[in-house]
Amino acid sequence: MLEHTLDRAERLISPERLFTVVARDHLAYPEVRSQLRGRLSHTVVVQPANRETGPGLLLPLTHLSLHNPNSTVAVFPSDHFILQEDLFVSYVQQAFEEVERYPSRILILGVEATNAEPEYGYIFPEDRYLDPESPAKRIKAFLEKPEAHVAAQAVSVGAIWNTMVMVFRPEVFLKLVALCAPGLHSSFEMISKALMAPDPFSVIEKIYRDMQPVNLSKDLLENFDAHARDQLFAICMKDLFWSDLGSESRILSAMESFKYSDWDPVESQREEVLWLR
Repeated sequence: MLEHTLDRAERLISPERLFTVVARDHLAYPEVRSQLRGRLSHTVVVQPANRETGPGLLLPLTHLSLHNPNSTVAVFPSDHFILQEDLFVSYVQQAFEEVERYPSRILILGVEATNAEPEYGYIFPEDRYLDPESPAKRIKAFLEKPEAHVAAQAVSVGAIWNTMVMVFRPEVFLKLVALCAPGLHSSFEMISKALMAPDPFSVIEKIYRDMQPVNLSKDLLENFDAHARDQLFAICMKDLFWSDLGSESRILSAMESFKYSDWDPVESQREEVLWLR
């Protein structure tokens, strides 16, 4: 899944500008070291420990804000299955263009919900477009992993699945973290200073030791909504099969879609072998 994610991202972004976030414990596995061996060393960001998805994103953003403060960032979770990859990449490109036009916005890619999945997060977009030239709608609310009957109600009123694929400017995201989670933001300000010191990892390790887990969607994005609703927008990806491979049933569903698609397994294996070489 990591290799497929990197392959998708490299259709838009050069390898030297792709950051891979890994927990230090993962490096104990030979397979992980093998997958990361081809990445440039400065693009592999090692967390001392897993503190959930919030710190998992804030650590690479802290690196980026120091070295590429004017960059536009895309976030690609590595546990996704996407069937129509070229179509997906075209939606990410639309999100990049949207942030270039409106730099204060955070763009989140959603996908049409085909069923009431209780293990997914949901986005409620507004009914109308603010800009007829734009593919994005303002986000009204988020709903994270609801009970099945609540998920069904959400889908019935037009909620879409939240893929957590996001595009934004780092300084915009970090300012919102400062508003809704000032303690967490202070921790990463200390990490930012440590990154300019000769031995940053010991300082980062100490800060992480005292850090509480923070969920990106539940603890940050939902609070962003209260502070800066005008900045949160969603693009709904249509005609796209997407799955978060977090359960046996979703893996089987993805395999079925793969089976009946136009995907050519022989050609795909050949291309993947070439890419891995």
